[in-house]
Amino acid sequence: MSQPLFNPYNLLIVMTGTIFFLGILTFLTGCIILLIRALGRDVQNISAQTAKLAAKGLAEDVAGLVGNASTLLEAMNQFVRTTAGIGVLLAILGMVMMGASCWLGLKINLINL
Repeated sequence: MSQPLFNPYNLLIVMTGTIFFLGILTFLTGCIILLIRALGRDVQNISAQTAKLAAKGLAEDVAGLVGNASTLLEAMNQFVRTTAGIGVLLAILGMVMMGASCWLGLKINLINL
């Protein structure tokens, strides 16, 4: 007599593999977000241009220009921090999922089914 394909042991093996695979995807997504979004050239270019604009406004004594440039620079810094936070969160979540799947894989051998 053959064993059925969907027994509890096989189900746990599939669950463990799926959690590990999703953990890898989540971790890689977090790393990609950190590398591309937070360290992108566009953000650095805008920050550099804003700093130049603020310096020009100070040199020419234009208070409104300096105020708007500093507000833009602050918004860009907040954007980079938020994007980096999302990337770090996804990377940590991916590592937790991979760790949980490894723990579950080790515990599967202890279960008598």
